[in-house]
Amino acid sequence: MKDPLLQSDEITRRGFIMNAARTYLGVGIAPLLGGTLTSHAAAQAKGAGGTAEAVIFLNMSGGMSHIDTFDVKPNKKEVQGPVEAINTAADGIQISQYLPKTAAVMDKICIIRSMSSENGAHDRGQYILHRSYAPRGTIVHPTLGAWAMKLRGRKNKEIPGFVTVGGSTANASAGFFGVKYAGVPLGRPDEGLKDSVRADSVSEQDFDRRLKLADTLNQDFHRKHQNVEAESYDELYKEAVRLMRSDDLKAFDIAREPQSSRDAYGNNAFGQGCLLARRLVEHGVRYVEVNLGGWDTHYDNFTAVEARCQVLDRAYANLLIELEAKGLLPSTIVALSSEFGRSPNIVAEHNNGRDHHPSAFSSLLAGGGIKGGVVHGSTDSKGNRVKKGKVSIEDFNATIAHGLGLDVSAVLHSPSGRPFQVAHKGKPVKELFA
Repeated sequence: MKDPLLQSDEITRRGFIMNAARTYLGVGIAPLLGGTLTSHAAAQAKGAGGTAEAVIFLNMSGGMSHIDTFDVKPNKKEVQGPVEAINTAADGIQISQYLPKTAAVMDKICIIRSMSSENGAHDRGQYILHRSYAPRGTIVHPTLGAWAMKLRGRKNKEIPGFVTVGGSTANASAGFFGVKYAGVPLGRPDEGLKDSVRADSVSEQDFDRRLKLADTLNQDFHRKHQNVEAESYDELYKEAVRLMRSDDLKAFDIAREPQSSRDAYGNNAFGQGCLLARRLVEHGVRYVEVNLGGWDTHYDNFTAVEARCQVLDRAYANLLIELEAKGLLPSTIVALSSEFGRSPNIVAEHNNGRDHHPSAFSSLLAGGGIKGGVVHGSTDSKGNRVKKGKVSIEDFNATIAHGLGLDVSAVLHSPSGRPFQVAHKGKPVKELFA
């Protein structure tokens, strides 16, 4: 009869390993199950793409209104409503009055005003935004962050290479790539990396003794059972110990930042998440996502968008400023997108709300070799349809992947043998790069 551990499924094995670590080693390794294992084989070779080394993805979940943010229509009051357009640091580019700090750094930003999707449902839209494939009942596709881990690996071997802050934990999924390429999902930016330090009840001497005992047990197990997954989890123990003793754990502690810096980002989860993202990239994390929800403005659109923009504006502008000041902006792509936009039609009976509108919306790219102070594409006079330079979500993801140096034409196969590419059928918009 087969060993019960080898018969068990992924979740059961994972739970066993975590409980064993907590019990015998005095350390929780749940965070490490989200992306800190390196592949036994070398990762796919870097593609002939851009020169960026890291990505910060700002997820505007809920369907951000493009007309009230980055694709203003000042000559169409029946569409624009009470929102005024303001000039920016980039000649000829106007954005919403709700985003004055972003306007001041527009010379660093490329606005894509010609985004388009065929999907108008939130969950499905978020799935496609993160994975470039539509959801299927028979498979879970890897997120873009997982592709980055698979194809480029970690920069800093001591800490996780893929981290998400806020939002759904599904956004950290590695899908069929397996747990070693998944992200570490942090619920809050100020909670640090949980379960990553030695328990106070376990002395250093006792900890080392337990490690030696675990090594002895592992060696005996591997002699009896030649199992790749078991060997991967054995490596996870070693990763856990390295992380516990790494000085780079401080990257997750935003309390180390001066209060003035924390205040500059805004005293809210998104602002502090952007601060954390900057710290993580500074310490060699490859891919960080920060979520800002609340854009589902069916009702009272203008009040809600103004409130969301106050949070976004301060954090986003300061993130770009600090990345540039630290010399990190040229090597870091800062991407901002929602799953779809909002209708030009203002629904009076919903207290001036806007409905879902996937056929046209806006996304932003900055840093990592992206041209600043430019607009790509356009919509018609009411922001209803893409007029020029259509960019799909798959194209957007392919552009990020290309900038990160991933080979978007590379084909990897799922365990069942099905072929997949990093951005499905998406094509990089190469003219966005300087």
